[in-house]
Amino acid sequence: MKTIEFSFDQDYILENERVVLRPLQPADVQHLSVFSEREPELWRYSLQSAAGIGNLVQYIATACEGRKAAHSYPFIIFCKKTQRYAGCTRFYDIDTANAACLLGYTWIGKEFQRTGLNRHCKALLFRFAFEQCHFHRVALRADVNNTGSIAAMKAIGCVEEGILREHMLLADGSWRTSQLFSVLRSDWENSVQQKLYRL
Repeated sequence: MKTIEFSFDQDYILENERVVLRPLQPADVQHLSVFSEREPELWRYSLQSAAGIGNLVQYIATACEGRKAAHSYPFIIFCKKTQRYAGCTRFYDIDTANAACLLGYTWIGKEFQRTGLNRHCKALLFRFAFEQCHFHRVALRADVNNTGSIAAMKAIGCVEEGILREHMLLADGSWRTSQLFSVLRSDWENSVQQKLYRL
């Protein structure tokens, strides 16, 4: 197995013809505040809401602290077509010893949904993880009620692994049950990248 080539200290910028992903910073609250103020439903299934400026500031601070603590790496999403910021995503629970991580905390504004932007983000992130950093496994999770995210994961070839029952406590005191998916490097090479590029 190749050695993992990933550093929390490096500022990675991922880019293709549709999107730029760059490291999230505290000052990015100015770019994302419009979603926080006008589209609170974006965080309906999220473990941490960014609805309202105070929550957005805390959301970004938590994401950036995760990078400093060497367990997550957040990105802000910039849409080239509109020349506007569109949302966020991140790698988290990064385990370099086992060449594994999770991909999630992904949200994009309503204007950018169903435009293909999210698939472009996933293509960049998977390529980065498997081809540049040499990870072996990228896992994804979705609330079992989030049928849109689950359908999107299936459409690009993520492999369904099972259900995590009531494994996380939500802000409202209820328990979240999640559907678990994964993509291995072999999945990426043999099918997932082709499906993403076709889409």
